[in-house]
Amino acid sequence: MAAAVKDAAAEGPPAKSGPSLVVQLGALVAMTIAAAGMGWVSGGFMTGEKSGSEAAAHAPAAAGAHGAKSEGGHGESGGHAETAPHGDTLVPLAAVTTNIASPSDVWVRMEVAIVLDEPQAHDLPGIVQQDLLSYIRTVKMHEIEGASGLRHLRENLQERAAIRSDGHVKQVLIRTLLFE
Repeated sequence: MAAAVKDAAAEGPPAKSGPSLVVQLGALVAMTIAAAGMGWVSGGFMTGEKSGSEAAAHAPAAAGAHGAKSEGGHGESGGHAETAPHGDTLVPLAAVTTNIASPSDVWVRMEVAIVLDEPQAHDLPGIVQQDLLSYIRTVKMHEIEGASGLRHLRENLQERAAIRSDGHVKQVLIRTLLFE
């Protein structure tokens, strides 16, 4: 028995199995470079998708929003229209405050601005706002939870506004969205 113990001790430590430390570090460096390259490429796609009119439409909405009341009874729903450099018109709508369909004790306050391809009749923003209000009242909480729910909400608001305006609304910008 003592001879068996001596033979095992004479062999030394068991041989390593698997790749060497140099191969592991090389794989780590290669994966890091690949990840950085994919991040750079996807960042280029994400910033390349914004059109100039979208960037111009965001600037006035964030820089100085006008009041939520109509000015002087001209029929606009939420303030003064601003003209973007590309001929688009940004029209902030009055805030929408209502409860949603389910659960009915949850209230939502939403401030929206629309981007029109050209100046339209003064009653168009009010018509679009009323349609968006009626849509928000049909929404259920589980439909708008998470990032995909918010994306679907934006798409639905965009579609309804485009239909209501005969295609003159190019974009719906959600400025604030608050649930209580």
